[in-house]
Amino acid sequence: MPGSVSRRTVVLGAAASAVVPALQTLSAQPKRTHDIAIKAFRFEPEHMRVRIGDTIRWTNHDLAPHTATSDRSDWGTETLAQGQSGEIVVTEGMQTGYFCAFHPHMKGAFEIA
Repeated sequence: MPGSVSRRTVVLGAAASAVVPALQTLSAQPKRTHDIAIKAFRFEPEHMRVRIGDTIRWTNHDLAPHTATSDRSDWGTETLAQGQSGEIVVTEGMQTGYFCAFHPHMKGAFEIA
């Protein structure tokens, strides 16, 4: 019959209308900025959980210069003097472990949720 709607079309339409609001809720979550302090030659906190699109900001509170450089050196802050901050935006598939290029014993990591 022309103009009739199949049961399959109704079921698929209902499923799609249930999924779309859930996806909109996930994408509508506000992006956050996560702060990491560099103090006493440590990253504080050393580990954190973030989401795609969030920003991570490192602020150097030490007298010595520091960086936050990914373990593969594919992202990093510039050299941060005392009082300076550097940021990155979290992207899918990025390296999550990092260290200070001047002080390689300083290590940190974040987990992408």
